[in-house]
Amino acid sequence: MSAPSEAPTALFTSTTVYSLLACGAQLAVGYFLAQLWGKKCTGTDRWVLVWLFYDAIVHITLEGPFVYMSLFGTVATSDNIFAELWKEYGKADTRWLHSDPTIVALELLTVVLDGFLALVLIYAVVKDKYYRHFVQITLCVCELYGGWMTFCPDWLLGSPSLNTGSWLYLWVYLVFFNGVWVLVPGLLLWQSWLSLKRTHQSQSAVCERKAQ
Repeated sequence: MSAPSEAPTALFTSTTVYSLLACGAQLAVGYFLAQLWGKKCTGTDRWVLVWLFYDAIVHITLEGPFVYMSLFGTVATSDNIFAELWKEYGKADTRWLHSDPTIVALELLTVVLDGFLALVLIYAVVKDKYYRHFVQITLCVCELYGGWMTFCPDWLLGSPSLNTGSWLYLWVYLVFFNGVWVLVPGLLLWQSWLSLKRTHQSQSAVCERKAQ
């Protein structure tokens, strides 16, 4: 009878709570910055900015330290607040603890390229630049590719690194936190598709009027 009562304690630690609160805090900062910088944007674009600010914050302030720790050691051997956050996620996917080459290579690209593209896209949305949807499509494809390459190699090996025995690790850490980076880029790709379609239809209508 004692084993079941110990499971929740082992599953939820102070680090678990702090990690989830940190994610919430990053989202809150993203929301605040979106309201601050997106005052002249439409309601839809303000929500896009919430995501982009959050995306940039995660890439730079969370994944950036992961790359640094992985290039000069491992998360498992590091002792700092960022290492504790990644050790918590490492309970769901052990590759993040031991500088897996595929993960580190993807995260290096994610921090440098995706982080930069997110910042460029924020500027493009706020200033209504002509290249907004080109950058948006590029960023979304990069995010989707990164998600696929993060998990596909491990899936092909039978998922030896993934811990799916706990609802927290499976549905919150693996499915939810990674699924967000599939759902939102997918929605933004759809938004870009519709915008390009409207632009094409508008230009076609102008050409038809000129031809008459």
